[in-house]
Formats: sequence, structure tokens, C-alpha cells
Amino acid sequence: MRTGSEPRTARSALRMRLWLSVWGLIWAIAGTAAFAVADRTGWAVACGVLSVIVTVDLVMILRHIRQGPHYQPGRDVPPYSPPGPHHP
Repeated sequence: MRTGSEPRTARSALRMRLWLSVWGLIWAIAGTAAFAVADRTGWAVACGVLSVIVTVDLVMILRHIRQGPHYQPGRDVPPYSPPGPHHP
């Protein structure tokens, strides 16, 4: 159900984001190792930085999952109420 307030009240598919981040972390670590072995320092550093970013994202995703239905609602949790006329 669209309410018109989706940018503020949109829900995220956290479990999907979790597995995509795990997949990205595996590839970033593999890329770091492969480029380090191939003596491509710049690419190895880039993949290493990417793996740090993905790790931070994973921590945030896990934190949101553990915070409960506000961030990871189940099928029994209705969508957020649309803002009233007094909300911009």
C-alpha cells in the first residue's frame, strides 16, 4: 500500500540486504587477496576499502534486524500510517 510518505517510512528487505552484503564481502575479500597476489596494489587497496564498507553495512543490517519489527516487520505488522494533514 502506497501512502505517499515512502521515503521516510519505507521498509527495507533486511534479510535480502544481509545475504547480498555477505556475498559482496566474500567477493571483496577474494578480490583483495587475488589482487595482492597479482601485485596490483591499487586494486587490492580498493577491494580492501570496499570490504570495510561492506562490513560496516553488515553491522548496521544486523543491528536493525535485532531491533525488531520497527525495522524488520513481519506480515502481521501493517504499513505505517500516512502522515496527517498537519505533517508536511
